[in-house]
Amino acid sequence: MRTYIKYSSRTALISIVTAMLFSPAIARADAVLDWNAIMQATVATQPPFPQARFAAITQLAVFEAVNAITREYKPYSGAILTAPAGASPEAAAIAAAHTVLKAYFPANAQALDAARTTSLAAIADGTAKSGGISVGEAAAAKVMAARNNDGSSPAAFYATTSSNPAEWQTTPSCTAAGGAFYHWKNVKPFGLKSADQFQLDEPPALTSGRYARDYNEVKSMGASNSTLRPQDRTDNARFYAVTTPVAVFNPVARQLSVAAGDSLSQNARSFALLNMAISDAAVATFDSKYKYFLWRPETAIRMGQDDGNNATGPDSSFTPLILTPCFPSYPSAHATLSTAAREMLEQLYGAGRHPLVVTSAAVPGGTLRYNKLKDITEDIDDARVFGGIHFRFDQEAGADMGRRISDYLSRTLLGPAGSCSCDGK
Repeated sequence: MRTYIKYSSRTALISIVTAMLFSPAIARADAVLDWNAIMQATVATQPPFPQARFAAITQLAVFEAVNAITREYKPYSGAILTAPAGASPEAAAIAAAHTVLKAYFPANAQALDAARTTSLAAIADGTAKSGGISVGEAAAAKVMAARNNDGSSPAAFYATTSSNPAEWQTTPSCTAAGGAFYHWKNVKPFGLKSADQFQLDEPPALTSGRYARDYNEVKSMGASNSTLRPQDRTDNARFYAVTTPVAVFNPVARQLSVAAGDSLSQNARSFALLNMAISDAAVATFDSKYKYFLWRPETAIRMGQDDGNNATGPDSSFTPLILTPCFPSYPSAHATLSTAAREMLEQLYGAGRHPLVVTSAAVPGGTLRYNKLKDITEDIDDARVFGGIHFRFDQEAGADMGRRISDYLSRTLLGPAGSCSCDGK
């Protein structure tokens, strides 16, 4: 079951949340959880896919730093970092997160430095503290160096070459440069062997019954002027239009961690796995998006007379409820990233009942309440279809790929110390 509490104005910005997180009054017992929240607020200015990359780098650095001291898990790559005897894992976590975030977001240096000072003040001065700081800074430098030249820049765009049925064409959100994040399929994954490791099969044929069914669903339910869409689905679509997977599932993971009573070391591993899964799902998504180049519902419905399917009536005036992103439709990025996150959290905390709250800094006053992780991804699937920007099969294909990605990463990365990495071969 899920409950939606309608949001009010959209005037509050991320700076309010950032100020709250950096306040000395918001002190937490676990430095990993504390700095995960700070990370989330810091990266929130970025588009969803760079957000995921920055989140993964930050949380992986935190894991490497903490694990160098606790040695409970296999390191991410190479030899485990050397830590001074008695080094503080809390100080290591703080220093690692701070170093990464300050390096990538120098405009936030003052706030990040203040947060570091507040966090470290809870740890007694001495060799344990200084040793932890040195390990954290070393872990951050190691992880950031590994991500240099990882394909995330420079940006590249796809110039459309065809106006044939099924072929993706620019939509109103596009600039003259063309399809966005064309380069993201070339970003180096954190755990996948390659971007196309779990590449999807082609989408349904335009002449198929499956295509017609999903076409007519988004046409009737996703139009800006639809009279069939329930109000709660309208609210839901608008909520998830501005709330990214990083912003949804990191707070959810913090709630699950607190309820489970996880240790600092467990949290360091869990948040690294979660955010690497989200980031790798983004890379895999764009590999399939720019393999199949499927048109968006906005284009498809306006050109319905050209698709060769008698069951898909056109509507030349169709406008989606929410703005269509400027890249191909298949699969849904939100579905892939969110289901990867859900699968990883279910691996870590179970798929049963978990009372959860989802809020958004971009939707002041908006709160969603859930009882299971799957309820969140079901709402996200509805949000993209009822928002008018995806076919249902986009959601289902993305969910399938997201599940496979997280299943693979959970078996091959950051296992208990002394365990084997099992990749299914």
